[in-house]
Amino acid sequence: MTAATHSTLFPQVPETPDAVLDGLDPEQREVALALHGPVCVLAGAGTGKTRALTHRIAYGVRAGILQPATVLAVTFTNRAAGEMRGRLRQLGATGVQARTFHSAALRQLQYFWPKAVGGELPRLLERKVQLVAEAAARCELRLDRNELRDVTGEIEWAKVTQTVPADYPAAVAKTQRDAPRDPAVLAQIYSTYEQLKRDRSVIDFEDVLLLTVGILQDRNDIAEHVRGQYQHFVVDEYQDVSPLQQRLLDLWVGDRDDLCVVGDASQTIYSFTGATPDHLLNFRTRHPGATVVKLVRDYRSTPQVVHLANGLLSQAHGKAADHRLELVSQRDKGPEPVYTEYGDEPTEAEFTARRIRDLIAAGVPAGEIAVLYRVNSQSEVYEQALADAGVPYQLRGAERFFERAEVREAGTALRGAARAGRNDSLLDGAEDLASQVRAVLSTKGWTGRPPAGSGAVRDRWESLAALVRLAEDFEAAKPGATLTDLVRELDERAAAQHAPTVQGVTLASLHAAKGLEWDAVFLVGLTEGMMPIAYAKTDEQVEEERRLLYVGITRARIHLSLSWALSRSPGGRANRRPTRFLNGLRPGSTGAGTRGGVGGGGGIDRGAGRAAVGRTPAVERRPRSPVRCRVCGRTLTDAGEMKLMRCEECPSDMDEALYGRLYDWRAAQAALLGQPDFCVFTEKTLMAIAEAVPSTEGELVVIAGVGNRKLSRFGTDVLAICAGEAIDGASEEGPDET
Repeated sequence: MTAATHSTLFPQVPETPDAVLDGLDPEQREVALALHGPVCVLAGAGTGKTRALTHRIAYGVRAGILQPATVLAVTFTNRAAGEMRGRLRQLGATGVQARTFHSAALRQLQYFWPKAVGGELPRLLERKVQLVAEAAARCELRLDRNELRDVTGEIEWAKVTQTVPADYPAAVAKTQRDAPRDPAVLAQIYSTYEQLKRDRSVIDFEDVLLLTVGILQDRNDIAEHVRGQYQHFVVDEYQDVSPLQQRLLDLWVGDRDDLCVVGDASQTIYSFTGATPDHLLNFRTRHPGATVVKLVRDYRSTPQVVHLANGLLSQAHGKAADHRLELVSQRDKGPEPVYTEYGDEPTEAEFTARRIRDLIAAGVPAGEIAVLYRVNSQSEVYEQALADAGVPYQLRGAERFFERAEVREAGTALRGAARAGRNDSLLDGAEDLASQVRAVLSTKGWTGRPPAGSGAVRDRWESLAALVRLAEDFEAAKPGATLTDLVRELDERAAAQHAPTVQGVTLASLHAAKGLEWDAVFLVGLTEGMMPIAYAKTDEQVEEERRLLYVGITRARIHLSLSWALSRSPGGRANRRPTRFLNGLRPGSTGAGTRGGVGGGGGIDRGAGRAAVGRTPAVERRPRSPVRCRVCGRTLTDAGEMKLMRCEECPSDMDEALYGRLYDWRAAQAALLGQPDFCVFTEKTLMAIAEAVPSTEGELVVIAGVGNRKLSRFGTDVLAICAGEAIDGASEEGPDET
């Protein structure tokens, strides 16, 4: 059995119905053959759920059990619906309707409106923001663009949860939701917005679902017409349905039971939009005779990635955790996940970019690599690091940092303040550069403390805060720099990041990464306050953050890197802690233990303790067998790990700056010798040197990978670099045997 991920673009259509079932694993085959009665498919990440669904429909159609025109398959995005239609065509099942909830409802609404209501369907409001702004103005409130987006999102949430304006404040209190404005004020805006729509005979996208539900509830004849048309329903990503979508589905199905739902409660990450896994988790209760099939064979990720994903969920709590699926990888063994602790964020970004560059050099396409973070404001430092490393990249789900409206506005304000100089009253009392920037950006929404809650206001603050941090770092690097110097730096950075890229590394938030996958995934910024996010207060909010990290981990097919920085900027206080979600999973950490046994191999559970914080003493002599990790104590067998004297995943006390100098020196040596870089020293040896920081030939020669021959050839240079001295030129001796 193989995953469908890398199938050819134009596969041959199966010749017979039975041929449709070829290549399915036993559980997928069971899904395909379960064509009658309610069916619930619990499908873990990477287990081929779309493959199982489409083959189920195709087999039913090709075998004459299902009529194509009577099947309605619904999902949540146009991309997913299009993919489903494409796969069905490839399987010879044409004529099946595969649509989003909104698309299917709008089609029915347009058809039945003249009969149910009379006249033409009201015009569909493509963007509701302008009308929300007018509603706020009528309530004597003026909202900026970001506040409008937040208020609009609240109105959408209220409608999909079937909350009317009068009940909105109570609903906010009950759900402990962080509202962007006082709930009573928001209820007033919401009510005015609804009245404006009625006055102008327009409807929004949520109305499409509400009106379809209303017609089907009030007109039994129309409901029976729809049920006569569609007799077999399939719902993908069922954990993401809202109460309103579930109500519509109930009306479509009626008192029949030809319903198949597919989902994974462990991938519920959109509760802020009204999504809830309750309908999936309660499916067996609502349909006692349902067939339940669990897909746990993971065709996407290696055993090492799957083991970590299972371990993460084993520590989860709550109803969704009680229904977690333990995945079983079907792939060959791959590299262990890499855990890296950095001193500061710029170093984390720089070395992430270097590792990405190495992967690309090793043959991994840039388009098969992703850097995933919790909030979009984290992208800027990675955009810059990748640009500096000459690695093409593309942003998904967000504008480039310097193209964001708030960043452009901030740049204009800073440019104006730089021109005005001391004539600008805003700068009164602001002596240093960072203080001047804070003063200017305070007029654009920056404050010393982040705003409560999430959404556009928080995103805007994060963008401005990134500029403040950039100013602080710029001033630290260039004492005496002026606002004019900073503006010039911002312009140069923006220009460097506007280079067109066709194929590049994906930069995306964890939410935007849902439904996607890559050969290599870098999960960055995994510190407390970011993962889980600071405004996740309730147990359920924290558990959703855990599920978000789970989604990030399961995007990786082969290579997975997890990293965090102890401080924001170089020289800053190292007061950050890695995310609690990795406690007991990452090497050298301790945690609360797991809920139930977690199978699988891999090197995640590395032992109980880690070495005391501080620089590891230089290695005095090469250790004899058995070689044990100096951090967690595990016996080492891998040659590279034996060179490091630690597991590759164990936290490193490496001098990152020293490693960078050694790395650049090695490249220059290799170029001069006309040999690959590893002929000078392997990266493991460079890392071992940067960890030991030898000061004498005796300390250097005993490091694995050095030896007497390379000591005589490169020792003087290496010891000089370790001592912080500049190196003039490179060794001109011939290449060494390796």
